Amino acid sequence: MRKSSLRRTCAALAAGTSLALALTACGGTTKKDVDSGGPAAASTAKADPNAATKKGLTVGFLPKQVNNPYFTTADKGGQKALAELGSKYKEVGPSSATDTAGQVSYVNTLTQQQVNAMAVSAQDPGALCTALKQAMSNGIKVVTYDSDTKADCRNAFVSQASAEDLGRTEVQLLAQQIGYKGEIAVLSAAQTATNQNTWIGYMKDELKDPKYKNIKLVKIAYGNDDAQQSFQQTQGLLQQYPNLKGIISPTTVGIKAAAQYMSGSKYKGKVRLTGLGTPNDMRKYVKNGTVAAFELWDPAKLGDLAARTAVALASGQISGKEGETFKAGGTTYTIGKDGVISLGKPTVFDAKNIDQFNF
Repeated sequence: MRKSSLRRTCAALAAGTSLALALTACGGTTKKDVDSGGPAAASTAKADPNAATKKGLTVGFLPKQVNNPYFTTADKGGQKALAELGSKYKEVGPSSATDTAGQVSYVNTLTQQQVNAMAVSAQDPGALCTALKQAMSNGIKVVTYDSDTKADCRNAFVSQASAEDLGRTEVQLLAQQIGYKGEIAVLSAAQTATNQNTWIGYMKDELKDPKYKNIKLVKIAYGNDDAQQSFQQTQGLLQQYPNLKGIISPTTVGIKAAAQYMSGSKYKGKVRLTGLGTPNDMRKYVKNGTVAAFELWDPAKLGDLAARTAVALASGQISGKEGETFKAGGTTYTIGKDGVISLGKPTVFDAKNIDQFNF
């Protein structure tokens, strides 16, 4: 989430090496990240699971930020899937991850171009709604991926993982590393990022479990998915809380920046760091002892599923109604409440398995 200079990365393609400074926060919303605001938009439409997959469709991808390694990887996954399905891919989007007005403009552009469907990673849960509803009223199917809108502003949301799983597992990972005792902090992305805030909500809930009675969350800091700001926020946290035992950064930009600072400081190996990051960006920090374990999903697979969902919607095979099922890339997915489709659980990376991954 929200992602400017960062470079959101989570990608399995060849973007890995170039992901240098900032990955972008693995942004997205994930299940239950946004108040539903009403039923999923197309839930009243009738679907025919046996309908033929239409070819020659045009699906527009609108990431939070173009030329961002994370979204480049995700969208290439979508592009590849569309090629396999015999449809066309196009990408538009703002150069800044906080240009919400720009995103609205691009939604309107895709609507004017009469694409068959669009896949959108929303910078804001409500700001795009009017434009997206106009698109849907023109017969365009709308899929959100990575970061959701309100449920009535799109047909389906492809969630990178369960928000609850992400929030709870990050606390679990850190707690194991600090022996279930000590002060911890969170280094988030933007203060308004729906995905980050939802995950943090589950972190707080997880910490209520008696087994964490000796762990205290002392602060939530915001690096705005900017590498330099995240670096500075990490430095500030460690100076402000000399007894800090661990940091959770649920953003690829934040965790990398934090690792960069900690690896060259007296805190390396003493203050634990976990969160959401990409193997290629975090490998050296795992190998040099700065980070023991972190997690993430594969953005290329996320983009792939967003594209296949868009085509299934445009083909009339699904409508976004809870309980509907469809096949995508050999896997059968079931649509959940409010039109949410979950990619699956995140993967934990550590010294034992990190060399098995290249994204």
